[in-house]
Amino acid sequence: MAAPEQDVGFGTGESGISRIRGKAFEAVCLAATSFALMTVLVLLLFVAADAFRPLSADPGWHLVYFLTLVVPVVGLAAYYYRLDDPAGEVAYSTTGIPIVGTLVAGALLVVIVELISVIELFALAVSTAVGVGAIVAHGRLRPRAALERLGVIILAPTVAVFGLPPAEFNTVVNWATTQLGMGPVLQIRITSLRELIMMVPVLPADWLLLVLTLTVPVAGLFALFIGRRRGNRRDGLLLLGGTVVLAAAGFVLGPIVGTGVEGWVILTSLTVPPLAFYVEGVVRRDEGTQGLVFPVVLVVGVLLGAFLVRQLGFAPPDPWLDLGFLLNATSRTPADAGIYPALVGSVMMMVVIIVATFPVGVGAAIYLEEYAPSSGPVGRIVTLIEINIGNLAGVPSVVYGLLALALFIRFINMPTGSVIVGALAVGLLILPIVIISAQEAIRAVPDSHRQASYGMGATRWQTVRNVVLPQAMPGILTGTILALGRAIGETAPLLMVGLAASVRLAPNGFFDLGAAMPRQIFSWSTQLDPAFRHGVLAAGVVTLLAVLLLMNGTAIVIRNKYQRES
Repeated sequence: MAAPEQDVGFGTGESGISRIRGKAFEAVCLAATSFALMTVLVLLLFVAADAFRPLSADPGWHLVYFLTLVVPVVGLAAYYYRLDDPAGEVAYSTTGIPIVGTLVAGALLVVIVELISVIELFALAVSTAVGVGAIVAHGRLRPRAALERLGVIILAPTVAVFGLPPAEFNTVVNWATTQLGMGPVLQIRITSLRELIMMVPVLPADWLLLVLTLTVPVAGLFALFIGRRRGNRRDGLLLLGGTVVLAAAGFVLGPIVGTGVEGWVILTSLTVPPLAFYVEGVVRRDEGTQGLVFPVVLVVGVLLGAFLVRQLGFAPPDPWLDLGFLLNATSRTPADAGIYPALVGSVMMMVVIIVATFPVGVGAAIYLEEYAPSSGPVGRIVTLIEINIGNLAGVPSVVYGLLALALFIRFINMPTGSVIVGALAVGLLILPIVIISAQEAIRAVPDSHRQASYGMGATRWQTVRNVVLPQAMPGILTGTILALGRAIGETAPLLMVGLAASVRLAPNGFFDLGAAMPRQIFSWSTQLDPAFRHGVLAAGVVTLLAVLLLMNGTAIVIRNKYQRES
């Protein structure tokens, strides 16, 4: 009878000890991870306590909200976690979509208030739509005229939005010819459709223009998706009509709620259509529908708690982080200090960063993965470029600040401390990260899909556009959002390019002197007043962390959705 086999330790030749080391290693890793997470959690709780000051409220206030909000919400969340995972996902998604929409609406409202008026936004939207419509119409009328189509693609949006030639182009050309002694050569230009719309003496009210510019396109897009998914247009038209009516109701509800008419229209346009689209999908699949109860319980708990607190006369907390902090400028008095100019500066910087880094990073990744040769002299150069991109992703951020200082301020003579200089400095920092993440997403697309496309007669560009990019886009967006999350929290490059520690007025243009949230927080940390270093600083940190967590959470949702679909 053969002797029973014994477990042999890994690399030792001894018996009976193979699992002990693995279990010990697992326990050590678990303990280290738990300790790190608990440390960060405790730190965040301390910061949040300084920002919201919950102990400044009456004990009765805490008791009321504990019974009306905390107990139902925590109990429902525990039920989802233990017994119904799909319902939990639905619950958190239906709660998160309005929160994300609200924050995006706030950012758009900041852009409208500080950068572009509602009339300018309406004129830009109409002229852009006309230019895109001309491209689509030409493609249908003359599908084989490739050269004409290229001209239409370039000229139609340019003429509709800027005119021909643009006023800026006239200025540059006339300056150059004057320097050469030729005098101004361009005196006549074609007025753009955007300028013609803005010169109309009578236009509807701003809130109605916002409905036409924002509500109708956004709701119409989601209505189109719902109509295609359900196989009939009635449901899509119902969503479109309901959203427009609800947005128009802001003329009455906006002042009552406190958002204003324009704020109500923007909030409705960016929260109602995506939420309705998601809820329709949940109901149609009949999976996790019990999770729809969660946001209802949350809203009812907040409203009931507010009603009881007011009726019983309990004093609420006196937090540092409130609406006044988000809407006020910084001040020498801690009670009056706010983060609004820095918040506007961060939003404007993110706009420049997205416009500057996303096309360049994705374009570079497409070339390196799909077009660049892998052998020969050019292939060796491409390999060298990829190695350097990987190295640049680990360069300290202060080095990028020095590069931006030398390149944009010393060499190009851009204004020191302007929003665009700070954005370009941080954009250089995250550009290698965007390229690498986009390369990984493109590389993950199976090569058999490319070969199948080539076998059907598609060109390389058609394969990239119709096969590779649609499959790689979730991964590209995930990497880009994570890179943007790092960008919004960077401070060292902003210090090097001279971004202001604090400003009283929000920037009105990308070349104006600006501030940013991490730079403003750093400035508060150097104040001698304890109220700044504990209260105001904590409120700024929580605001910045909320934005970071929102962006990272969005990236996680996109990644999980992509993994389920694949």
